[in-house]
Amino acid sequence: MDQLLVLVLVLGFLFLFLGLGIWIFAAVGFVGFTSLYLIQGMDLLRIGSVMKGTMWKAATTWELAAVPLFLLMGELIFRSDLSARLFKGVSPWVDWLPGRLVHSNIWGSTLFGAICGSSTATTATVGKITTQAIRERGYKEDIGLGSLAAAGSLGLMIPPSISFIIFGIIAEQSVSRLFAAGVVPGLMMSVMFSVYVVLRCVADPTIAPASGRPLTMVERLRTLVELIPVLFLMAIVLGSIYAGLATPSEAAAMGLAGAFLLVAVTRQLSWPMLRESLTATVHVTSMIGAIIVFASFMASAIAYLHLPQSVSAVFAVWDLSPYQLIACLALFYILLGCVLDGLSIMVLTLPVTLPLVTAAGFDPIWYGVFMVLVVEIGLVTPPVGMNLYVLQGLTGYSMGRIAWAALPFCALMILAMLFLVLMPEIALWLPGLLYGR
Repeated sequence: MDQLLVLVLVLGFLFLFLGLGIWIFAAVGFVGFTSLYLIQGMDLLRIGSVMKGTMWKAATTWELAAVPLFLLMGELIFRSDLSARLFKGVSPWVDWLPGRLVHSNIWGSTLFGAICGSSTATTATVGKITTQAIRERGYKEDIGLGSLAAAGSLGLMIPPSISFIIFGIIAEQSVSRLFAAGVVPGLMMSVMFSVYVVLRCVADPTIAPASGRPLTMVERLRTLVELIPVLFLMAIVLGSIYAGLATPSEAAAMGLAGAFLLVAVTRQLSWPMLRESLTATVHVTSMIGAIIVFASFMASAIAYLHLPQSVSAVFAVWDLSPYQLIACLALFYILLGCVLDGLSIMVLTLPVTLPLVTAAGFDPIWYGVFMVLVVEIGLVTPPVGMNLYVLQGLTGYSMGRIAWAALPFCALMILAMLFLVLMPEIALWLPGLLYGR
């Protein structure tokens, strides 16, 4: 069968099953099964053998154990006062910058992302503290909403990131290297957001009203005690990984133990809190696990159909340069992010796009950072931007207003993506330093 027709059929199956409104994991599984049965002509026993091998391998991947551990750690933190203490510890150190409290959104989200790994949890946790404070202190709310929507997405980039774990499993890449690769780009975007806020507030001082008496250095140093729990968890998780003392899954277990200890010591641990945290963790873990195992089956089906090679041949005929290929993929992913969530984008496209990118000479670790960045952009673009929905629920404002407020920060994220393409060492320098080339 002509490979172009095969590609059209597979895409047709995908849009059909997604259009029926069924669960993502079921749609992905149906695409794999239908492609092998109707297009490849496999019998049911052979398809069953392929499913058993690929799905069992994906389900028993050691790195996957980190997902529920990091999720449970984030749920415990979300339901404790650690996030409020984080805000109290960060605010005095950014109070001298034009924009003051808005920078607490950015750097609070950056630090919280370093112990959570989830974008929506970061946005919801920091947002429930800062949105009310920004409103009460007379700030223009749009810059606060936009900074929170964008900075909340850093939970995907700043390690430990659930997205990097999933990318590593599907792409069969080192999760530790991916974690290291996300540090510099994540910090770079935080700095870019803060610089933009400073420039906006210098141009229009009414955005952020003047604060009261400036804090002395002694007063600022006293507030550092509020950051001790967060820094403690970061040291456990990231320190153990980068020092080579633990794998990401082992570090996740250590971080979870640390979170339990902190919540227990501060007398916040209760059965209702533990039950709610466990229930939320089971729900999200089940969803992620189901998508990953069925995505591995679909990836095998795509490989049997030789679609990556066929798509590569098409691009070869077009004679695109590596940068033109990346530009096409960036536009494709930004448009896709308007209608699909990030996890779905990753599992549906990675089996086809990764071979293209590596054949063009790009490092797969770099591509992991690139993909997470374009997924982050999708979090702040309507109509399926999850961070926009979170903020809509917190504030009651319209989706249009929040999306408009996030637009300048979305442009900064696209600029960061351009920097990443032109200077790949932004992502590759730290993994090379820690683990060698």
